[in-house]
Amino acid sequence: MSAIPPDATPLELFRLELEERVAHLNQALLQLEQQPESREPCDEVMRSLHSVKGAAGIVVLHALVAVAHRLEDFFVAVKNGEASLHPEAFALSFRCIDLFSDVSKLPAEEIRAWLDERQQELDGLVEAINRLLPSGASAAETNPIAIENPYPAAQESAAFQAPPVERVVKVEAENLNRIMALSGEMLVEAKWLQPFADSLSLLKDRQKDLQATIEALRVQLSAQGQDLELVEKARRKERECRETLIERLGELELYALRTTNLSYRLYREVIGSNMRPFSDAMVALPRMVRDLATSLGKQVRLEVLGKATLVDRDILRKLESPLTHILRNAVDHGIELPEERLARGKPARGTIRIEALHRGGMLAITISDDGQGVRYDAVRQRLVEEGQCSPEEAANLSEAELCVRLYQPGFSTAAAVTEVSGRGVGLDVVSAMAQEVGGTVRFASTSGQGTSLHFQLPLTLSVVRTLLVEIAGEPYAFPLARLDQIVAIEPGAIMVMEGRECFQLDGVSIGLISARQVMGFPEAKSANDVIPVVVISDHARVYGVVVDRYLGEQDLVVRPLDPRLGKVANISAAALMGDGQPILIVDTTDLVRSIDGLLQSSSLRSPVSVQAVASGQRILIADDSPVALDLQTRLVRSRGYRVDRASNGMEALEALREGDYQLLVSDVEMPELDGIGLIRTLRQEQRFQHLPVIICSSRDSEQDRLRGMEAGADYYLVKSSFRDETLLNAIHQLIGPA
Repeated sequence: MSAIPPDATPLELFRLELEERVAHLNQALLQLEQQPESREPCDEVMRSLHSVKGAAGIVVLHALVAVAHRLEDFFVAVKNGEASLHPEAFALSFRCIDLFSDVSKLPAEEIRAWLDERQQELDGLVEAINRLLPSGASAAETNPIAIENPYPAAQESAAFQAPPVERVVKVEAENLNRIMALSGEMLVEAKWLQPFADSLSLLKDRQKDLQATIEALRVQLSAQGQDLELVEKARRKERECRETLIERLGELELYALRTTNLSYRLYREVIGSNMRPFSDAMVALPRMVRDLATSLGKQVRLEVLGKATLVDRDILRKLESPLTHILRNAVDHGIELPEERLARGKPARGTIRIEALHRGGMLAITISDDGQGVRYDAVRQRLVEEGQCSPEEAANLSEAELCVRLYQPGFSTAAAVTEVSGRGVGLDVVSAMAQEVGGTVRFASTSGQGTSLHFQLPLTLSVVRTLLVEIAGEPYAFPLARLDQIVAIEPGAIMVMEGRECFQLDGVSIGLISARQVMGFPEAKSANDVIPVVVISDHARVYGVVVDRYLGEQDLVVRPLDPRLGKVANISAAALMGDGQPILIVDTTDLVRSIDGLLQSSSLRSPVSVQAVASGQRILIADDSPVALDLQTRLVRSRGYRVDRASNGMEALEALREGDYQLLVSDVEMPELDGIGLIRTLRQEQRFQHLPVIICSSRDSEQDRLRGMEAGADYYLVKSSFRDETLLNAIHQLIGPA
């Protein structure tokens, strides 16, 4: 039973005990409903009812005593073979348990008044139970308090003895968070002792040098025949200091070792106190599945594996709503009616299985059912009805792509909204929860065979494994669970597509973004031989964030930011590193949103191009029109760029091969070699495969535009329509400022 204040009233004691008895009764009744011949759950029901009856009698709640006593009589009759279990009996039993549950949730001082208001309902329950009892039993007048236990503990088989329940203490979440933070700080402080001991070891070494110096002085003075009294006194003092230092240093090193070990053990225990068994999230779900299946005329069995798997209490709390949605959808949409299942060669009773286990340092949860699976035709039809795609596009969507569409908020294949489902609130809640805690969820379904969801979640939110990086001279931590990949790329692997730099990773083009720019820091002016990149994503977007350098991996105790700060952009929390230095933990979801904002405002600057700023930006403009060439040259030079000019394609090609240019601006119609031919020739040479190219042409047809882009141009601008800023913005996006 949960710990309570010393001044708790008897009614408060009764309420807390009743809360635990309700959980036992629900579990035992569900098991008995699935296995009516089993003796153990029947014994558990009788034991729990007898305890409720006795506790209610002590606090003089006669109405509850009557209900518990008559329900206990019924299960005694069932055990003796004098009464039978049938759907009506289970329904009535669950109604009684619901009554106990309602009482356990009331403030202690309101229990008596609440029962008095429902006396007629309670009398009706007792009468209904009496009708279930064998003839004559209901008419017997007995004093329920005086009835002896018909199954005393001394007479019960040892196999059916209730296991001892460990004492549980309730602790405020805020208190536990403070204790956890203090234990983390204590561990950091304990680690400070060893470096201090090391510094004293250095002092010991210097004392050895002092000893050698004194000895050399003694020898020199002795050779000169001078008095050695002061030297001998210095030798004695030095020896005393050295011996004291050695003794104290040994004690300090031993103390540092013990303190670090003790701090680490305390830290692990506090972290462990934040973990709860997975079964805590399942207390109400079996009953919910049973009631829902009954209301829909279905037969469903819920199996839970890994109940003892430890889960962070915060994750456990966040799991309750997604699990509820998943199970309701499984019962309503997945499991078929008994006659349908029999017609398909399945057992009449459907099965929903939940399994929780630790795998690869993560919490893996799988929820599966053996129902009809997703009706992909219905998903395609709903997509077309909502105008999300055409019938032809819907027909070409694969099953995996259709499963992704199910995560959309408000999406549902239900024909009508009911109390169970139809509002489209389901998988989007599941996906949002997984993303919030830094995990993933994968959905799979086979028509006619069933559906499964696979969660991959961190074991705890209190301690996070992170990648430490440096950005603008400061350390930052990226949670490893929220990173897609960590890569180091060479500048030669950078490509330019649609005006932005990117690189290829597993056959996918990923855009590069400078972490300095996203976080508002000045850009670095020096290039690196290898570019460190962390790859982050959400469901639809993937970005490569360029950092200054990697610092390694480390487990950090998460410390929430002060609420007075509000939401800090791109930051989720803080922590202390091993040396006591504070560090900020990056919010990757917010970082993706910030990158999207930069893209939409067209202010994103390419990180690798920025590194070339220090050497100056040199641009070649090729155009056979002297007027156009002069105007473009003046415009680009006005922004500080260095500009060279070419009057035809061949001249431009020679200039590019001989010089060092960061960008080419070219016309299409030119003598000797036109712009399209120039670009194609450049792209065939390794050196110019990634050279940014802008076409400025008077040709404005879509066909001409496609020819230019297919040849390898990054921008296609029409001379008659673009303003000065259009060209300058294109140059800025491709290579950055001058």
